[in-house]
Amino acid sequence: MTEITFITTDGASITVKGTSGSVMELAKANKVDGIDGDCGGVCSCGTCHVYLAPEDVAKIGAAGTIEKMMLEFADEATEYSRLCCQIEVAELPDGAVLQVAN
Repeated sequence: MTEITFITTDGASITVKGTSGSVMELAKANKVDGIDGDCGGVCSCGTCHVYLAPEDVAKIGAAGTIEKMMLEFADEATEYSRLCCQIEVAELPDGAVLQVAN
């Protein structure tokens, strides 16, 4: 089981646990504020934008081509940006911390 902590835009910390599925699905199931997933997880809306810790980017890899194209539309995208619909819970290290984007 993987434990993930989301830091919302208002500074709240929400820690959840999961074993499978996308990080976006886990966030929505636990009502993490700021993770909307309007497209249902098909990488076409950008409403599940998060920032990874630098050490976690190296562990799970960079965004894929389609995800990078979606992130180009996000004003506040950085090298640590990912759409959490494209990250599987099992890919994240236990204890990962994700900052929800504005």
